[in-house]
Amino acid sequence: MSQIDEKEVKRENPVAERLINGIVKENPTFVLMLGMCPTLAVTTSAINGLGMGLTTMVVLALSNVFISLLRNIIPDKVRIPAFIVIIASFVTMVELLLQGFLPFLYDALGIYIPLIVVNCIILGRAEAYAYKNPVIPSLFDGIGMGLGFSVALTCIGAVRELLGAGEIFGIHVMPDSFVPVSIFIMAPGAFFVLATLTAIQNKVKIIGERKGKDMSKIQSGCNSDCMNCADTGCAKRLIDNKNETAGEEEKNNA
Repeated sequence: MSQIDEKEVKRENPVAERLINGIVKENPTFVLMLGMCPTLAVTTSAINGLGMGLTTMVVLALSNVFISLLRNIIPDKVRIPAFIVIIASFVTMVELLLQGFLPFLYDALGIYIPLIVVNCIILGRAEAYAYKNPVIPSLFDGIGMGLGFSVALTCIGAVRELLGAGEIFGIHVMPDSFVPVSIFIMAPGAFFVLATLTAIQNKVKIIGERKGKDMSKIQSGCNSDCMNCADTGCAKRLIDNKNETAGEEEKNNA
């Protein structure tokens, strides 16, 4: 299929494209390497990883919707504070709901629930996608990224729980002769498992490239490649803001 055909498919089915993008092509954990703090801290078990991932997905989807709705109202110069206020409102709502209905998960996630406010995945998608696109694609972009984050955290938590305790989702699955490797449910275990799963993802990418498949990905939470960003994305916005400021100063001096 040609690149033009692929673009036509994306236009015709933006929902599926956004979901696949978040789960596979731009998985926030294994591909973009974003949100490492909760990824390493709360994945001592599969249920903790799943709970953190789904909590983040809810906040991400709702904040994307509201930011997209208000994208023509929010002034460009104060967009980041506006994003944080919107995200913080939804985080507070989700935190209270968890505290009331899922206290065991609330206690397990602890301080990392309010820290969702400054999660770079959520701020990155607000800046890169929701602020520039309609509501429906923004909603599914948030759901796709949230599902990708949930899958990644659940996988890491499952591996750590299996090797460190012989269990998955609290169910004992290993034989009685199995001796748990307790380091996997400690802090270093998070790095070992994340590094291994990321290496597997990179190996799959390399194999795909050798077969001639397009395995390209965006290198950051932005919608452009920051390493090669020149006349688009954040660089263009910075130049535009400087030119606007210079124009205002010239008018004031005149």
